[in-house]
Amino acid sequence: MRPMRPTDTARRGRSTRRPALAVAALAALLTFTATACGPDEDGPDDRASDAAAGQSDGKVTIPDDLKERLKEHGIDVDKWRNGEWKNWDRATWLREAKDYVNPIIEGLWDPDRMREADKPPENPVDNDISGDEGVTDPTPAPVEAANLPTPYHDGSPASGKLLFDGPEGPMVCSATVVQDPAHPGKSNMVWTAGHCVHAGKKGGWYRNIAFVPSYNDSGLSTAELENASKEQIAPYGVWWGQWAQTSEQWIADGASTGGQGAPYDFAVLQVTPEKGSTGKSLEETVGSALPVDFDAPAVPEIESMTATGYPAAPPFDGQTALRCTDKPGRLSVFEDDPTMYRIGCTMTGGSSGGGWVATGRDGKPALVSNTSIGPVTAGWLAGPRLGPEAKGIYEEASRKYADR
Repeated sequence: MRPMRPTDTARRGRSTRRPALAVAALAALLTFTATACGPDEDGPDDRASDAAAGQSDGKVTIPDDLKERLKEHGIDVDKWRNGEWKNWDRATWLREAKDYVNPIIEGLWDPDRMREADKPPENPVDNDISGDEGVTDPTPAPVEAANLPTPYHDGSPASGKLLFDGPEGPMVCSATVVQDPAHPGKSNMVWTAGHCVHAGKKGGWYRNIAFVPSYNDSGLSTAELENASKEQIAPYGVWWGQWAQTSEQWIADGASTGGQGAPYDFAVLQVTPEKGSTGKSLEETVGSALPVDFDAPAVPEIESMTATGYPAAPPFDGQTALRCTDKPGRLSVFEDDPTMYRIGCTMTGGSSGGGWVATGRDGKPALVSNTSIGPVTAGWLAGPRLGPEAKGIYEEASRKYADR
């Protein structure tokens, strides 16, 4: 498993400085030994460019200002849509927050390609890091990940799988539908990890990000999925990221090893249906969206948290949804970084970005974190405690589409 990891130079602490915002495109790695997403072992699939060819029906509109910025990088939008996105040269791997682009390539994420995005790279870290600086509680006992009852939609309708492309091929993370302050009851916003949209300090935005709510809702086995229809695999459709934001700290310091950036490892997406608007929002389509708590109780006040995701590294295959429930502890990899939540859990890479839910002060469930890092030994997971930086990107993503 590739655990998620925290930033080592981004310092949030209790600062009152203005939250740093970053607009992002999509992609995902996990860090630390990040519990993360992973590339297909066979590398990029030529079907991507085949699917892109002929995608000139005008369904996708890229703002003129973005077209101009892309031209500054020598990128032609039409060529990008027709396969140029597969060029991962440093000069064409868009990094800056303002350079987000994700034209819909209808049919790219077909059932085969969805299944292939299930093998995360492994980058082990020590299981016991209790000697690190800062406030760190004893390593929790492993909690065996349990299968979500099927259909997944009945018990966890806001959860799903996040798909995207990186230099090594199709990758996978997990994500959660969250409420949109600008559109109550009609949200198109999805919460995930920062490393699921941006490679951090040594890379840029991932591409072809798409969210599949209630992926494999009936919990079909890998063998059964071989002959499953797209409707069985994606019963509520495929939703492409049309806008994304992650923290400036993740962009500046995030990495796939060492835990750098993990306390700021969160991201928000605005999504749109692959086949065009049906008049219904994502929230209306799935029937649920979680509130986000940016002032969650401290660890001693939380009885339990539940993390949900689609782990893809062995012994899991990325095709079924699982969850862990445990009383959280504290984890601080670096003394000056914010303390993270940590729970015992055996989920592996691919569960990154999945939502952590706890009961809020109002007695109702709310998203309080997301899976960020964990050890390859798969005994625990850690996630950022959401504060002013997380609230800043959430509100900015909401405002971006407030008038649409």
